[in-house]
Amino acid sequence: MTGVRYPIEMVKGVPVVAAPAEIDASNAGWLRAVLLEAAARGHATFVVDMTGTQFCDSAGLGVLVRAHKRALAEGGELRLVIPASAMVLRVFALTGIDRVIPKSPGLDEALEPAPAAAARPPRRRRRPKPGMRARADRPPPDPSASTSPA
Repeated sequence: MTGVRYPIEMVKGVPVVAAPAEIDASNAGWLRAVLLEAAARGHATFVVDMTGTQFCDSAGLGVLVRAHKRALAEGGELRLVIPASAMVLRVFALTGIDRVIPKSPGLDEALEPAPAAAARPPRRRRRPKPGMRARADRPPPDPSASTSPA
């Protein structure tokens, strides 16, 4: 990525990062640094515009997921702009990331304020199956027990 710089652009008060055409191991560190810079500017919510992105491998996906988790921890979120016709949409759908990180088909939609925080239903605890013990009911592992075959 020498000589190529995708600056953070402020649009309607929200940092927007234009992602490169290809995101892979060779430039995922750069993307991570730019996203950290966007977060360091005091903005919990920011947008990654992937309208020009044709390819994103696991290194890029990992950077985006970690950035989203950091943003959530700060009370914001990472939002992606991925048009419905984008080739990378398939990777996001196959990995399930499209259900984790909010995505919009265009920048205007991604910049819309988040809807009022709708109360999420409380997570239901799974009941153990008959004959199974819940995690809290299990005795701690015996440190003297050997796991190697005798």
